[in-house]
Amino acid sequence: MPLTRVPLGDPAGRERWVVTHEDRSYLVLDLGGRLVVTDALCPHKKNPLVDGLVRDDTLVCPGHWYAFDLATGACRTAAGTDLPLHPVVEVDGRLYAEVNLERALSWSERLRAHARADGT
Repeated sequence: MPLTRVPLGDPAGRERWVVTHEDRSYLVLDLGGRLVVTDALCPHKKNPLVDGLVRDDTLVCPGHWYAFDLATGACRTAAGTDLPLHPVVEVDGRLYAEVNLERALSWSERLRAHARADGT
């Protein structure tokens, strides 16, 4: 799986922001000293998560109210719709997210893979 480091910029004074790198966008959340980085679009219907509600370590998508645990990425609303979380690293005093560039499967690809795994 190819990994890349996405520069996050300076978090000073910001609670949430979006960074774009190589045609992909990422949401950065400052949860009181802990940065969480995820894809900027909801895995359910690709709504922008920057406008989502953050409360009790949960991010709620403003589109269809899918709720994601910001510690694990697990979706509390629908199994199999987890939010990818990207680890944050510091290199030479700068913050980066380590992002796996493997292409995410579409819903139809996921359904076909699930059907094959069940032997149907």
